[in-house]
Amino acid sequence: MENLYFSRKIMNFKELFQFLETLQKNNSKDWMDENRDWYHQVRDDYKFWLAEIDMLLAEVDADYYSTLPGKAINRINNNLLYHPNKPTYKDHFGAGLDKQPGNSDFYIHLGINECFLAGGFYRPKSDHLKSIREAIDYNGERLKEIIQQPSFQKMFGGLEEDERLTNAPKGFSKDHPHINLLKNKSFVAYRPLSRKQITGSNFQEIVKETYLEMLDFRRYLNKAVSV
Repeated sequence: MENLYFSRKIMNFKELFQFLETLQKNNSKDWMDENRDWYHQVRDDYKFWLAEIDMLLAEVDADYYSTLPGKAINRINNNLLYHPNKPTYKDHFGAGLDKQPGNSDFYIHLGINECFLAGGFYRPKSDHLKSIREAIDYNGERLKEIIQQPSFQKMFGGLEEDERLTNAPKGFSKDHPHINLLKNKSFVAYRPLSRKQITGSNFQEIVKETYLEMLDFRRYLNKAVSV
């Protein structure tokens, strides 16, 4: 039952990382079958923590779209049908909150090699990308204003670097005043995290402040794709 989540112990993130590290040294279905109880314990504790974060963010954002932990958390299995060379299991726990269909989500990534909080659209489908570019064409100054805010720059350093077009996208002039934004294939705010931050006592506060800092950015994108 979802309402039993808050009767559980405080999330042990050190054990989460220990599980992931051990899994990657033994990345096979046989090992997972033998240690499935451990996996379920770590996963369920993480889901309980996500339920707490879901409630916390709902308190600070009146427009927050509540996401149950079972819907938020990603599968730990890699999709071997499309990526047959990948290991059987991922090296991280990923979860998306504020997951209103069609909108950007607030993503939490806790892994062996990298940990981060992110939000926006990573390589969105073509119709969403087209809508975002049209919004930039109409009012790119607002997006620039958001991402150039000192607090946004301090936390995220601008937008996350990703593959970009070499030339102007179809239908836009190479001399467009917002050509640098229009060439983007992704629109993502990204904050790397250390394990010390995650295992510290104020991790929930870090999550909350990150969510709030990227809220105007995500609202701009969500409005663009909903028009």
